[in-house]
Amino acid sequence: MIRNTEQHVLPNVSTIEDCQETFSVDLFLHLSLIPAVLITGVLSFLQRRAQRLTIDHRLPFLNGRFGIVVPLDTIGSLSNRWSYGFAYGAVSSSVLLLFSEHYIPFTVPAWARAIVYLIGALEVGLVYFPFFACLSTPFRMTGAVLGILYSTAWILITVWDIVTCPRGEVLGKYQKLISQWPRILSLVFLLGRFIYILVKDVRLRLQLEPEDIEELVGQHQSKHVSRLLSRTPEHSKHLSWFQRRVYEWDPYFKFPNRIIGTAIISLIGLYTMTLADYSVSDVAFDQVEDWKNTLKEVVSSCNQTQALGYMIPQLEEFIIVARKSWLATTIFASLNSVAYTFHILACYRKHLKRLWKGQKGFLPERFHNPKPAVSVASIARYSGWQIAFTLWGYLIVHFVHFLFALLFVYLLVLPIQHGKVLAMLSNLGLIFLTIGMVIGLVILQVVLVQIFFLQDKMSPTDKEKPLALNNRKAFHCFNYFFFFYNAVMGISTCIVRLLLSLVVGTWLVSRIDRTIMQRGYENLDAGYSTWVGMIFADHYHNNPVMVCFCQLLVSSTIEKHNATIYSSFENAQSVSPVNSRARRRWVLLYTLLKNPPLILRRKHHLSAAASSSPTQTETEVRAWLMASQTQNHQLAPQATEEILVAKEEDC
Repeated sequence: MIRNTEQHVLPNVSTIEDCQETFSVDLFLHLSLIPAVLITGVLSFLQRRAQRLTIDHRLPFLNGRFGIVVPLDTIGSLSNRWSYGFAYGAVSSSVLLLFSEHYIPFTVPAWARAIVYLIGALEVGLVYFPFFACLSTPFRMTGAVLGILYSTAWILITVWDIVTCPRGEVLGKYQKLISQWPRILSLVFLLGRFIYILVKDVRLRLQLEPEDIEELVGQHQSKHVSRLLSRTPEHSKHLSWFQRRVYEWDPYFKFPNRIIGTAIISLIGLYTMTLADYSVSDVAFDQVEDWKNTLKEVVSSCNQTQALGYMIPQLEEFIIVARKSWLATTIFASLNSVAYTFHILACYRKHLKRLWKGQKGFLPERFHNPKPAVSVASIARYSGWQIAFTLWGYLIVHFVHFLFALLFVYLLVLPIQHGKVLAMLSNLGLIFLTIGMVIGLVILQVVLVQIFFLQDKMSPTDKEKPLALNNRKAFHCFNYFFFFYNAVMGISTCIVRLLLSLVVGTWLVSRIDRTIMQRGYENLDAGYSTWVGMIFADHYHNNPVMVCFCQLLVSSTIEKHNATIYSSFENAQSVSPVNSRARRRWVLLYTLLKNPPLILRRKHHLSAAASSSPTQTETEVRAWLMASQTQNHQLAPQATEEILVAKEEDC
């Protein structure tokens, strides 16, 4: 048996060594730094700088060239979102390579490893920079041609490496094909996208199709503002169970390319991590099985190891249970992490919508006004931190699931298989009896207080009794005797509280949108601070109402700038200054009637805020009275909206 295994293992090892001698993707990663720098230099040469520098006066032939090449707009741009997402997918394998020690091709001292990893991250960023730069450059033909050449080279090298050396140490014969197919799919999509950009640019140059006009506001943002200004809210339609409980599609909201790219890398990383987890665990359990066989041979050869002989069956049983439990929890942990990845997308939309409405109650009070520098820096930190949190969270949650699976098997399954049902039931009965007594005493105290020590309802329509004591003397005796019971129950309650906090904290460690710290200590959660800063930065830069308002300002400025003298003469007779002023005053009156709180925001009221004159107090009273009347008239159509807002508090 051992000889057969050796005969099977030795060819594999020799094949792997032969593959390591051939040209690999890891080597091409380092060599592709040269064409990546050349492509970036070409695109920078074509890009002109908006402001002239001192070097332009010394070297006038530059003529403002060698501008900054932007890989992608992570804040405001919503174009090519899925193209950028697949570009992130092409980067995913190299990003995951940074987490391992195989990225460093040479040995370095321990103190220099951190510096080498930083340099490696910079190298990976430069190598994959052309994919993003060729998608975002305004020079479409040049970017498309360079992108086609670069992506074709990466596809050929990746396919060549898979065909010539498909075997791996972990997954076996088809390891590289199983682990690299998401990368190949992303590269093929990018190649098709670059071909589409090239064909479209040729058609535009031949005037076969009109050129798309890029505006500041997107179509979905303008529709969102139109929905806000509509008189009848769109909450009357019937929602299905999936829309009410899981996710409701909103056609007027689009995720930015940063969020889509982060989700794609997280999913690909989870796929790779799950494969590696399953394969490494299988190898580890096989190794433990070999150690067990060796120990069994030692016990059988020696007569003075009877104590170890009793451990062999238990060890065999533990290995079988642990192997099956690890496999089952691998599936549950991976599904849990995938569900978290999509749930974070839903929470991102919900949180942004609440900020658009001016609702900040779902955030801790100290996060209501984050610092601008922290918010902008959070945009740069979010993607990398979210990926790391997702992958590490998968491992932590997987280990917790594994411990619960072992506990379940040894408490319930194995006693039933061994015919120890009565002993199992007696032990579980003691545990549940203790827990039941603690919970029962807590419920008993609440019931006794509800019946005997609270005054009657002030109105028959009240749901609860008022917070007013009744039978004070009996309550003091009740409080005295239950003091001793509560002192004993406090010990078990404290342990339960600690266990629940550990379980919930480890369960939610990968969810960056929720803090795992207690109230008042949220600043210690760096991941949650990054999340809050990011959504505030997106709120301030991508608020649909603000973007539409800026678009109106830009459009009116361009129209005034392009207006001719003749058009001004033609418009002068149609609209007189008096009529224009009267129209503006009527519009102002209508706006103040529909929004009474804006009365107090007018300039002359704000300037007189320091003085406390009776006239100002009377104006405030009238404004708030008008606001309350307006809200009473709008209670019926807004009832459904308030219910939906209350449901969103689950996120």
